[in-house]
Amino acid sequence: MAASLLAAYPVPMAPGKVPDLQAGVTLYQAQCAACHGAEGRADGPLAAKLNPPPIAFSDRERARERSVFSLQQIISHGVEGTSMPSFAQLSEDDRWALAYFASTLSYTDADRKAGEELWKKDQSVHHAVPNLSALTQASEVALSKTISPDHARQLLAFLRSQPGVVAASTADSLAFAKTRLAESIQALEQSNTADASRLALSAYLDGFEIAEPALSAKNKALFEELEKSMGAYRVVVNKSQLNEARDMEQRLQTMLTEAQSVLQGAGEDPLSTFLGAFTILLREGLEALLVVVAMVAFLKKADRKDVLPYVHAGWVAALAGGGVTWAVATYLVDLSGASREMTEGFSAIFAAVVLLGVGIWMHQKSMAGRWQAYVKQKLSSALNRRTALMLFLLSFVTVYREVFETVLFYAALWTGGNGGYMLAGLAAGIAVLAVIAVILLRSSARLPIGQFFAASSALVAVLAFVLIGKGVAALQKVGVFDITPVAVPQIDLLGIYPSLQTLAAQLLILLVIVASVAFNLRSQKTKI
Repeated sequence: MAASLLAAYPVPMAPGKVPDLQAGVTLYQAQCAACHGAEGRADGPLAAKLNPPPIAFSDRERARERSVFSLQQIISHGVEGTSMPSFAQLSEDDRWALAYFASTLSYTDADRKAGEELWKKDQSVHHAVPNLSALTQASEVALSKTISPDHARQLLAFLRSQPGVVAASTADSLAFAKTRLAESIQALEQSNTADASRLALSAYLDGFEIAEPALSAKNKALFEELEKSMGAYRVVVNKSQLNEARDMEQRLQTMLTEAQSVLQGAGEDPLSTFLGAFTILLREGLEALLVVVAMVAFLKKADRKDVLPYVHAGWVAALAGGGVTWAVATYLVDLSGASREMTEGFSAIFAAVVLLGVGIWMHQKSMAGRWQAYVKQKLSSALNRRTALMLFLLSFVTVYREVFETVLFYAALWTGGNGGYMLAGLAAGIAVLAVIAVILLRSSARLPIGQFFAASSALVAVLAFVLIGKGVAALQKVGVFDITPVAVPQIDLLGIYPSLQTLAAQLLILLVIVASVAFNLRSQKTKI
């Protein structure tokens, strides 16, 4: 009996983990069959003795509204007022295995077979259920909003019975990107530029962006080339340049195939895992560290240590938010793609604007006589509660922006056998950032107050310049801003990208900085 059930209903232990195919069947037989029956019809030997009677897992109408997650919650906590107990004594993996198996009992073999054919032939349904987290949350009712009700039933019948096929969703997302690119060329050949543009953007957001964290962690050069080329392809499509679009689409298809090989063939090499985790944290954390250190050093110089808790609370809250982001991205929804770029883009622009204001203010205080007058005011009006809350918000947004991206990169890098090496890379990155922070704080403490403010204002101005470029570039990826190519080199470190929109935003920042410096100098000469 167990062998036949296992053959029909293989299930995973938990979202994102390698399934124990025997667990769900064994647990159901031991824990549930006496009430619900072997096939989930609520006709077990104990069913007649229960009041209210147990639900039938085979009931199609009720099953349409159930997700695996909802079943897991019932198994974990029980149902008050019924004979359904909590199975909290089981491990989390076992509870997920049991939930997955119970979720398959309303489907027929014909449903599963039709779902398998649909999965193989229609790449668009891969986007409807892109990964195991999405499968865990999906119900037929919810899925019917994006695909037909019949396809939703068949798809869930197959995927819940064979969830392993969803585990390769990252590679599948690249296949989806390739399909969308081909469709965009077909639309352009029919002179339908609007559809071609929409499909080209979908290839990026719904296909490539899902795979971006993993690919960036494993082959940074290929990732950067693909990202740049897909942006350039959208520009060519928008201009209806068919011949050039065909050439670029073919190059993109080749690069996406290479990316699939990288992701599918990437092993669990300890050194590459360690270096990947280390460099990701160092790269993403340095900008946030510079902002926080500048704020902390300033408050210490100003003898306003009473405001320091606001800054520290900001970055601590950002780290906690990163933990929540990891949990949500792992177990609830897929946060990569458009949501990621929107978060990064708007938070970077916000931080750039605030930093620009802080930099102008610091430059004013670096002028001769300004600091002494400022001290005489005892900072009572300049650092009031509203300003302290702004420092908290700046600390939070700046750090969370980097934490957000780091979490997604680490989630892509993590596999069952490399966790220790990734954590070692994380620890090494934290240690290096801590050393940099100590050096910066000690160096700033030795600077004369005027030089300190001048250096700090220059630092935050540079960071504002970098962040505005990165923010606009992120929003270009999701279509908020257009992309107008410009023949300049791309310098990621400085946030310089070869587009008119990013360069215009950075030019505006430079003009504001130059104007503020000129105003401060003129004001100082007038007072002298």
